Amino acid sequence: MLKSSDEPAATEGWKGLKEIDRAIAENRLTAYTWKKTWADPWGRAAMVTVFTLLAAYVIFVIINDLIL
Repeated sequence: MLKSSDEPAATEGWKGLKEIDRAIAENRLTAYTWKKTWADPWGRAAMVTVFTLLAAYVIFVIINDLIL
């Protein structure tokens, strides 16, 4: 039989589902933030610049440490 939500034992089994629900909500917020930033011209320019600089640094480290 189903337990009423007033009982503390009824919500103990749902702790994991609450964590999953929270993670899904945070993922939606993150996805919304990325889409909003990509839609903004200045935000897009900043993202492209940051990722380009990051890629350039990674390439520099690979070339400098592994090849030279």
